[in-house]
Amino acid sequence: MANQQSAIKEKHHLEAKSYYSGFELAHDTYNAITAASDGKIYYVLCSESHAIGGQTYAYDPKTDQTEFLANLTEICGEKYQKTIAQGKSHVRFYEHDGKLYFATHVGYYEMIDGMERLPGKAPDGYGLYPGGHFLSYDLTSGQFEDLAIAPDGEGILTLTIDRERAHLYALTWPLGKFLDYDLSTGELRDLGLTCGRGEAGIVGEDYRVICRSMLVDPRDGSVYLSTAEGDILTYQPGMSGLKKVADVDMRLNYFGKYDPTRPGNMGYNWRKIFWYAPEQVAYGVHGNSGYLFKFDPSAKKVEIVERITSEPSRKSGMFDQFSYGYLGFQPGPDGDTIHYLTGGPIYKNGRRVKGADEIAKGGSKGKENLHLVTYHIPTKNYQDHGPIFYPDGSRPSYVNSITVGDDGSVYTLARFEHEGKEIQDLVKIPGVV
Repeated sequence: MANQQSAIKEKHHLEAKSYYSGFELAHDTYNAITAASDGKIYYVLCSESHAIGGQTYAYDPKTDQTEFLANLTEICGEKYQKTIAQGKSHVRFYEHDGKLYFATHVGYYEMIDGMERLPGKAPDGYGLYPGGHFLSYDLTSGQFEDLAIAPDGEGILTLTIDRERAHLYALTWPLGKFLDYDLSTGELRDLGLTCGRGEAGIVGEDYRVICRSMLVDPRDGSVYLSTAEGDILTYQPGMSGLKKVADVDMRLNYFGKYDPTRPGNMGYNWRKIFWYAPEQVAYGVHGNSGYLFKFDPSAKKVEIVERITSEPSRKSGMFDQFSYGYLGFQPGPDGDTIHYLTGGPIYKNGRRVKGADEIAKGGSKGKENLHLVTYHIPTKNYQDHGPIFYPDGSRPSYVNSITVGDDGSVYTLARFEHEGKEIQDLVKIPGVV
């Protein structure tokens, strides 16, 4: 098997460079990496510890060095509170008026029936998780600011920004509440539940997986999110709550068939979505099927574009191994080229290596390769740039984040071995586009 992998690696592959930022507890990060206007790459390394929070860093491509910025728990003013730590950020950094806006999430869970649940009982000597925080980082002064805290001890799972109207929108975990934070006034509004009782619900009844990506239409400030049932919900500032968009949904045959009350997949939810101004539509990816689609809010239309999975996955006709699909989906600096870090099957003796049939959370069901796929929207040009390996031939894994630097290099957070221990940290893939 090793010889077969090496042959594939040497024939056609991309090589990734890993960085050790200095956090030995670094665990899987989702979304939390972004290239800022100062040329640096900002990212969060997450922690599963109840006592030690996640860590924020900046990488400078000019010096090829990483820099520690702060501990999430300390930014939130909870260093001496002895509550469950701010272990994660699960969201991208959103730049606006010289600041980066982001949010925190819980990283320490109770595992019940294979599912991650918000702890109802804290470890001895600690209080329960206090709730996720809305935060900002000033790119000039280097100062963090604690803006607001989510209600009812909920973490912040999903975040987006309306830059024109200066609002942050969030979905909480595990209940899936929709929050509206006004950057101008500091007012935080809780608009209530969006999908049953979210990931706190009872499986088979009111359990619903929560949307991981929201969209703002800059023309009128409408926010859009999906649900596991395939509905699309919308909200505008000042509304008393969200409403379902009529005459359009995500329940397409190409996406598959799902029971939204069961864990282990995203259902009909889109996995990631962004606004594409030249066409006045949004482009998104459905996580489990890997189909690229367009959503036109004005025409109330969802249209399949192409299956944007890796070439080996497209040929196999099978879903990839990560149960929720992949969050490493983002346009590059040109605004027109989608960069997508996605899975690719591994073959042994000519047969596809099969993973587990089902797991009860977001995670990998088996081993797979990591591929970089690009899609140029104006020309409809799809390209699989091949599998990605570290110099020693090992594979980056648990990849659910992406950002693209000014030079076209792709950055993500991935697992690798450091001094005999598997951690997750910064990975750079030199520019190929």
